[in-house]
This record gives sequence, structure tokens and C-alpha cells, in this order.
Amino acid sequence: MNKEMEKRVSQQASPRGTFLKIADAVKARVEEDPGMVELPSAADLMSEYRVSRGVALRAFAALQKDGVAEPVPGGRWRVVRAGEGTDRRPLEERIADVIVDERLEVGAAFPSASVLAKRFGVSRPTVTKALDKLEAAGVLASGGQGRVRTVRAVPIREERS
Repeated sequence: MNKEMEKRVSQQASPRGTFLKIADAVKARVEEDPGMVELPSAADLMSEYRVSRGVALRAFAALQKDGVAEPVPGGRWRVVRAGEGTDRRPLEERIADVIVDERLEVGAAFPSASVLAKRFGVSRPTVTKALDKLEAAGVLASGGQGRVRTVRAVPIREERS
């Protein structure tokens, strides 16, 4: 945090409005760094600006209202840029699309949870839950602990109007 912002934040007699100043500072960082995809954590904001968790969360809410950020599973926040579409379908549907997109056939090895977590920008346990749903639906076959999952059935994409 620059010294000027730190001085302004610390001069506030009450936290009222402080969250807006923090939101503006984070928004400026997003605009300066086109490669930024994830916002700092609430703990990072709390430490950097010396504010409570509630103030940090209100800053995130202000960023969401401005269309700059959106929450992701796990309590983190992702940057939303104008003109970029975000796929809001459930993760298991987006993972099932990998089969079609990569033209995987029945019996083909499926990417690991670690690879998918990196690809979709979520945690490995979140991917594992989605993969379990695909196994239950009969789309994937589990090889067991430490073994490669395979494609059991190729999902049919529904055309959306």
C-alpha cells in the first residue's frame, strides 16, 4: 500500500468509507495489471490496510457491485474484466466438456485432478468432488487410489438457444 493511502486509511476515525477506499485501491491494481486474475485474500487486505475482516469483506462486496470481482468457491475472489465471459455452469459440466473438447474416446485416460484444478482455477478438493459426480453419473470410471480415471461415456452437449 502506498504511503498516501496508508495515511488516509489510518486517519479515518471510523471504518465507515474505509472499505470504499480499499476497494478503489484494489481496483487500481487490477487496472494496472492486466494479468491479475485473483484478488488478494481477505487476510492480505486486513494485514496491508490494518482493518478488520468485516471491512475487508465490505471492500470485496463493493468490488463485486462495481463488476470488478466475483467470489469463487473456497472464499477467494476472482477478477472480472469487461468483455470477458465467465462460464457459470457447475464445475462438473465444464469438466465433462473436456471429453468433447479434447475428443477423448471411451477408455481414454482423463486428466488428473491437479491438472484440472490448474486449468479451471479451483482447488483440487473442489475438482475431486466434481469428478466424483461425473463418476456417479457414469461419465468417468475411477481407477482407484493413485490410478488414472478413464472415460466411461462421452457426454452429449445440449445446444443452448
